[in-house]
Amino acid sequence: MRKFTNLLEPARLAYVWAKSSAVHLVVALALIAGLGTQLHAHEVRPAIADVEIGPDAVLIEIRLSLEAFVGRVDLQGLSDTDNSPRSASYDALRKLTPAALDAAFRTVWPELSGTIHVSAGGQRLVPVLIDAKIPEIGNVALPRDSRVKLRSELVEGGTKAVVFGWNAENGPLIVRQTGGGDKAYTGYLKGGQLSAPMSRDGTAGQGALKTFLHYIVIGFEHIVPKGLDHILFVLGLFFFALHVRPLLIQVTAFTLAHTITLALASLGAVTVPASIVEPLIAASIVYVAVENIFGNQLNLWRTAVVFGFGLLHGLGFASVLNEVGLQSAQFAVGLIGFNVGVELGQLAVIAAAFALIGLPLGKKPWYRTRIALPCSVLIALVGAFWFVERVVG
Repeated sequence: MRKFTNLLEPARLAYVWAKSSAVHLVVALALIAGLGTQLHAHEVRPAIADVEIGPDAVLIEIRLSLEAFVGRVDLQGLSDTDNSPRSASYDALRKLTPAALDAAFRTVWPELSGTIHVSAGGQRLVPVLIDAKIPEIGNVALPRDSRVKLRSELVEGGTKAVVFGWNAENGPLIVRQTGGGDKAYTGYLKGGQLSAPMSRDGTAGQGALKTFLHYIVIGFEHIVPKGLDHILFVLGLFFFALHVRPLLIQVTAFTLAHTITLALASLGAVTVPASIVEPLIAASIVYVAVENIFGNQLNLWRTAVVFGFGLLHGLGFASVLNEVGLQSAQFAVGLIGFNVGVELGQLAVIAAAFALIGLPLGKKPWYRTRIALPCSVLIALVGAFWFVERVVG
């Protein structure tokens, strides 16, 4: 009987530990659990519109999630389509073949065209649908980028500046003027904003301060709320140790590294396919979390590893920035603004972690065993899931 009782002792101790730790873990795991529910998140990304002003017409090519457009999902202020009451319709549209989705799009186009604003000299122009290119069905858990081409005829020889934008429910929109030279317009529009007037030679381009500020917003949003993998990596650094010095050294190494590769990749000096970068970013999350479990003493190796992973994350940041586009005349301003936004996003994550976990629980004698270690295990599991998903997908 005693032998049987001894066999059950580990299970009993595990139960007592879990029961005594439950209250403390609720707070610590809340942030990570919230991220875990979004493993298949249908992230809302800004659409990108390339606008070319010709002598007689405005040509517009928009890269967007056409399913949200056709399904009339109200994207204003939405970060994930799962949070929309029309999410079921959106998910169903993702499963349509290109031909079926194209047919559905053309059926509702007369209504949708009214949500797109094109004007020249204050006169509203009619956007005419020229073409829609829809990729084959892929991973339905990920956005499918379609391309829609529009044309609006100009009057009076196209001498007046053009304004472009769309209604707030269509979501955020990045407008890039093509063929306007170094002063071509680039704008990040939200809430139904319209672009600045764009003339054919690009002289209506926005100022350096406005460019700087709007790239800060893009960089911040890439971390909060959209950069779930980067958030988990930063939390992995946070759970390594609560002392300011090791956290500061790790964050500094990470920041320096991703700044280097962000700049190099944006300049075209370094090119690594996303199919390689994204799985490695997931692997970096697993590594830092697992290393948290086996030790929390900062050394040169940990700092070097964080620096190396920062180089990887910088390549990930650069892919986003390349999608948005940087005009050569304001390349440095946009690059710095984006990097500042990324840093502010990372600091926001650390600040939230300190407020929710570090300050109320960090000095408890059981903090490491009941908070830091279980959270690190969960982070490692999420990172491992992402790694497999990105390799297989």
